[in-house]
Amino acid sequence: MDQFKNFIDYLSQPTIMFTLFFIGFPFFFPINNFFDKWHKRFRLNYLWTNAGLVLVMIGFIGFLLIGLDDPDFQKIVLKPDNVPIVGLLFLAYFFLWLSMKQAVANDSRLESGQKPDEYYPVEQKVLVWPDLVYVEFISLILCTAFMLIWSIGLSAPLEEPANPAATPNPSKAPWYFLGLQEMLVYFDPWIAGVVMPGIIVFGLIAIPYLDRNPEGSGFYQYKNRRLAIFVYLFGWIVLWNLLIIVGTFLRGPNWNFFGPFEYWDTHKLEPLTNINLSEIIYIRFLNQGLPNNILIREIFGFILVFGYFLILPPLFAKTIFKRIYEKIGVFSYAVFVFLALTMISLPIKMYLRWFFNLKYLISIPEYFFNI
Repeated sequence: MDQFKNFIDYLSQPTIMFTLFFIGFPFFFPINNFFDKWHKRFRLNYLWTNAGLVLVMIGFIGFLLIGLDDPDFQKIVLKPDNVPIVGLLFLAYFFLWLSMKQAVANDSRLESGQKPDEYYPVEQKVLVWPDLVYVEFISLILCTAFMLIWSIGLSAPLEEPANPAATPNPSKAPWYFLGLQEMLVYFDPWIAGVVMPGIIVFGLIAIPYLDRNPEGSGFYQYKNRRLAIFVYLFGWIVLWNLLIIVGTFLRGPNWNFFGPFEYWDTHKLEPLTNINLSEIIYIRFLNQGLPNNILIREIFGFILVFGYFLILPPLFAKTIFKRIYEKIGVFSYAVFVFLALTMISLPIKMYLRWFFNLKYLISIPEYFFNI
């Protein structure tokens, strides 16, 4: 049992866990024919069947039962603040499984010349009132009853008034803001708290306008919506839900990483020496002090950032995104590639911090501008 717990703690290290997610994600949601071949070879569609759901749920429940035997795991999972996140894991996978199961089934039906499962002749359609409204009203009553039982059986995580002399360690935001709090480790507050959330909301709104394929509208389908579904699920699962899970279960005292079965030692100290790109170049490589001129000091960071957003888009338009560029046009492609590069910048910045302790590519504290 201890070996199993040590193995889980080892896989929970951010460099390993995020790498596994980044590598494995295209195989579960194949974006092109290459990944689709591997998808079929390893029968990953099996996960979207009823048997796949049962297998995953049994494994997850078994993991919880084994984990609840550990006192450190209990303190994290059974904390009133964290109970909804455990439910989030169940609900997120269940509804993802349900939608993908319907999408895979409809793909098979369309390939065989049949209509999608959601197709009904006009004479079989029902009205919003009373059919839909009745179902929604009954669901409202059931959810209200569930919330009442929850509030009675589980104590609300209320604490005493804020005391500046006794700061909680770790001090965490509400669970729905933990993704932003995790992003603050890698980005300046104006980026993590304003720019990135704004781009995320704008990107989600823009997806239907970027992928204007009329096929697959009105019912669940994957093959004709590969790009839109892949981008959305990658941002939602990996770059949002996973950050919430990390902030909830794996961030402990002093905002250090801890495995789910690891004791939260307040004296644990990570030997980190965060350094900016300009300091790496001028001090480490050129063996000289930083220039006084801001532009000269940060010129290498500006070259990287502007090259990332100005050189890569046309380069991708001629190579890996050529078909997308020809299909959606110049303006839609520019919006799409900007959103994609911004989204990918988060894992890039995470790896730069983990492996090189790199804090900022551009650091201009004189004007509170850091990237």
